[in-house]
Amino acid sequence: MCGINGIFKFRDNQATIDRVALMNKTLAHRGPDAEGLWSNDHVVLGHRRLSIIDTSDAGRQPFHSEDAKLSIIFNGEIYNYLELRQELSSDFTFKTGTDTEVLLAAFKKWDVNLMDKLIGMFAFAIWDEQKQRLIIVRDRLGIKPLYYYKSNEGFVFSSEIRPMLASGIVPRKINSEALSEYLRYQTVLAPNTMIEDVRMLMPGHYMVCTNEKIEIKEYWNPVQRSDAFAANENYEVVKKKINELLHSSVELRMRADVPFGAFLSGGIDSSIIVGMMSNIASQRVQTFSVTFHEKQFDESPYSELIAKKFNTKHHDIRLNANHFLSEVPDALLAMDHPSGDGPNTFVVSKVTRAAGVKMALSGLGGDEVFAGYDVFTQMHSLHSKQWINLAPQTLRFLAGKVLQTLKPNVSSEKIAATLSQSRVDFAHTYPLVRQLFMEIRIDELLKPHSKEVNSVFKISSQLQSTNIPLLSKVSVAEMTTYMQNILLRDTDQMSMAHSLEVRVPFLDHRLVEYVLGVNDHMKFPFTPKKLLTDSVGDLIPRSVIDRPKMGFTFPWSIWMKKELKTFCEENLHALEEINSFNPGVISSYWKLFLKGDKNITWSRMWPLVVLGHWIKQNNVK
Repeated sequence: MCGINGIFKFRDNQATIDRVALMNKTLAHRGPDAEGLWSNDHVVLGHRRLSIIDTSDAGRQPFHSEDAKLSIIFNGEIYNYLELRQELSSDFTFKTGTDTEVLLAAFKKWDVNLMDKLIGMFAFAIWDEQKQRLIIVRDRLGIKPLYYYKSNEGFVFSSEIRPMLASGIVPRKINSEALSEYLRYQTVLAPNTMIEDVRMLMPGHYMVCTNEKIEIKEYWNPVQRSDAFAANENYEVVKKKINELLHSSVELRMRADVPFGAFLSGGIDSSIIVGMMSNIASQRVQTFSVTFHEKQFDESPYSELIAKKFNTKHHDIRLNANHFLSEVPDALLAMDHPSGDGPNTFVVSKVTRAAGVKMALSGLGGDEVFAGYDVFTQMHSLHSKQWINLAPQTLRFLAGKVLQTLKPNVSSEKIAATLSQSRVDFAHTYPLVRQLFMEIRIDELLKPHSKEVNSVFKISSQLQSTNIPLLSKVSVAEMTTYMQNILLRDTDQMSMAHSLEVRVPFLDHRLVEYVLGVNDHMKFPFTPKKLLTDSVGDLIPRSVIDRPKMGFTFPWSIWMKKELKTFCEENLHALEEINSFNPGVISSYWKLFLKGDKNITWSRMWPLVVLGHWIKQNNVK
């Protein structure tokens, strides 16, 4: 796990080297163990290393092939590197124990087709001296980030946005058209970002950069790769295959040459990961739970139950709500790209890294793959209620307005927005599920030129026409929107702020491909992730499976009106200074929030505070 930077095709080579050195410095938190810089007449490559596999100096990057024709910088892990090393051993003599050397050898043998061989999370760049090209690749599920900027002068890329801004090449200009998307979904969906002309390489894609052109190509698509054979298999076979795939995923992700452990909340997903790790490991697994004195937030009875069952070396890090509150400003300072979420992961990562580990496994992705969210039941229920479309749109619109009048709150706003759609179906309704501000409020907040088309609607419309099962459509929609652009991005930036690597076994592409092909009737969510819990048998106790779902439900509304009031007002004021916002609207929303208006909740105001803080902190105009 590391951070990578690079600049391709700028004229002043020494100035370019200095810029990448500065980018490296800005990325120091991602790789405190080593720093590397290499250049030729065409490209400058920079690297910061967090050593996990082969921690010796032999793993320093940029890493070069023996004939010096290939050079690589790599962020992430190739979990099946030992198997690939064996497969390549007849053609190559390996001199290190790193997965980086294996990755470079794999590219030399298979060129861009190597991605089909890889199991892992990765973003890497390879300079090919012989063909005078730069190859940049991002993993299938978007676990590792990769940002880029291109102009007439050249091409800049990095693991984070802040190093690109620090280079002095990328203008600190806000992407005004992305503001509407941020207001909808408290993030900006890839490939766009909050900085104008800075983009993300999409998951499952790679770039080929030459002096003549830059091409972007897709090498993996979850819909196209979903397992068509899974639909024809019986329940017993499906359960067995899921168990085998998940076991393999966990086993591969336990490969490391440093102390590691697992996040353990006591929920289904993290408990299954810890259970499998314990069955695989030859020694006690280290588990980390952040628990709280306040009972309404505390999950320690469940995490302690799992820790005792599997005899883990358990670290119960007990905080109180005020301690968590004190971490919020530092969490926002660590935020590379604005998001309405993140402080939770910041706190968990901080205490885990302080306990002496450099890598932890997480249950992230279990809900998306195995239909664990309410959105799955909502979309399933909607699919059986197509009679709603028999009512004229005007009548549905009026019904929604009546509901808003009788019961003014966020929920009634969403129902009204749903009923007002031209059709009440997956394509039109899914985009509203996680929408923060409805369109009528975005129109109030933003000037007309600052609005862009709802990109989630584009995704849901494309998915509606595919042949995969309905719940698999919801899975892909969740993975490509909420998971990739909030959960994974926040996990990366908040864990790497503390130089901690987080691995996510539920997002092994082999498991994802298989489960996407399984019929809906096997994973219909009438109990929490039944297909998953059935597949692991009696691995975890029923008390964990049947427990009520909890989360970090801290008293944000109270904090924002008291302890964080001044902090919020300063950052909301910074946001109001952005020309794209209509004057006075943010201030009026804040006043309504302070008065307890049910339509202006803390969950709507907090992302505005975060955005204002990010804009101010990064001097974006």
